[in-house]
Parts: sequence; structure tokens; C-alpha cells
Amino acid sequence: MKHNTPFIPNIWHIMLLCEQIYLFIHKGLTFMSNKNSTTVENQQPTILSYVKDLPNLLSLSGLACTLLAIYFSLMGLYSAAMIGMVWAVAFDWADGLVARKLKGRTANDAKFGGQLDVVIDIVSYGVTPAILLLSYGKFEPIYLIGAFIMLGAGAIRLSYFSTYGLAGGTKYTGLALDNNSLVLVFVFLFEGLFSHGVFSVVLYISGVALAILNVSNIKTPKLSGNPRNVYLLGAYTLGITAIYGLQLI
Repeated sequence: MKHNTPFIPNIWHIMLLCEQIYLFIHKGLTFMSNKNSTTVENQQPTILSYVKDLPNLLSLSGLACTLLAIYFSLMGLYSAAMIGMVWAVAFDWADGLVARKLKGRTANDAKFGGQLDVVIDIVSYGVTPAILLLSYGKFEPIYLIGAFIMLGAGAIRLSYFSTYGLAGGTKYTGLALDNNSLVLVFVFLFEGLFSHGVFSVVLYISGVALAILNVSNIKTPKLSGNPRNVYLLGAYTLGITAIYGLQLI
């Protein structure tokens, strides 16, 4: 009579079984991970969905004013460029004011708006004044140095602010960049009192001096956070628009 020999698993059988279990678990986890990733992607808003956010629309309006300021600077129509520069500041202040008052905005809405502001600020307060200086200086090579100082200081100033924010939660470290446009627009009011060559030097010194203040350690208040200052900027913007507008007629 023949007896059946009992099956005794050896090490290879055990390893094969472990491999099959591992593959089964791995496939299951991969499936769940892909399913969760798809769910997250479905919940993530589209890029253009942020355009309908009112503060972002105001930011983009400021960018449009900045583009006009650059265009008119290159064309030599400096009065029109000044109007574009001051309105860029007005829209910049407005977007922050509206964002703080608007209800229902998510943390991602605020984060996106903050990133958009930083990108636009380097164009409005770094690129635009640099192009203004180059254009008024007839693109002479010597003006490249001043333009780079202004643009470089703007980039450093914005990077510092993005890293550390407000000092003590209330004040900027270094002169805020929007002041550059407000000051240069005011300085340009006296352009007619000087020859082109002399005022080129005045504009050069003014731009470089502002750049130095931008990266200095002075503490300056956040002017846009005070409603009274917002009204003052509104009056200043309308006044500057009227003055330079008359020069264009």
C-alpha cells in the first residue's frame, strides 16, 4: 500500500508566496493612490478661474496701466507714461483693500493673489522706472547702470518682503516699491524747469536714491493699510492725471 508523502513547503515556496502577496498589495496601493490623485486633480481649480476674483482683476488692471506706462515711455510720451504709473499704484492699493474686505475668499485665493501681486510689482516698480530712465536718457550706455540698480534693488526688496513680511506686523523694512512711482511721478512735474540734459541727471539721481532706500534697513509704515491714505492716494491720482492730461492736449 502506497502512502502519500505530505507536502512540506521549502524556502522557495515561501518566497514565491511572499512575492505574490507583495505584488497584490502593491497593485492595490497603486490603484488607491491613482484614485486619490485623480480626485485631488478634479478638485484643483483651473488657472483662469482666478481671473474672475475681483482683487486679481484689479491687479491685472494695474498691470495694464503699467504696460501703457512702458509703451508711452518708449514712445517718448512721458506725460502719458506718468498717468499710467500713478494709476498702476492706485490699482495696486485697491486690490489689497478689496481683498481684505471681500468675504468667502479661501486661503488659496489669498496665496494666489499674493503671488500675482509680487510678479506685477517687479514689473510696475522695477521694470517700468528702469525703462523710463533708459528712454529719457536716450538709451545711452551710462543709463544702463542706473536702470540695473533700480531693477536689481526692486527684485531684492520684493524677495526680502516675500521671505520676512512686515517688521513687527506693521512696518516695511526698506522703502516700499510703490513709493518709487509716486515720487518719480512728482519729480517729473518739474521736468519743464530744466534742460533735457540736466533733468536726465536729476532723474538718474532720484531713481538710484530710491533704490538705495528700497534696500536700506529703515522702517516705513504700510501706507495702504490706512483708509485715510487711500483717499489721499485717490486725490493724488486724480490730480496727477489732470495735470499730465492737460499737457497732452
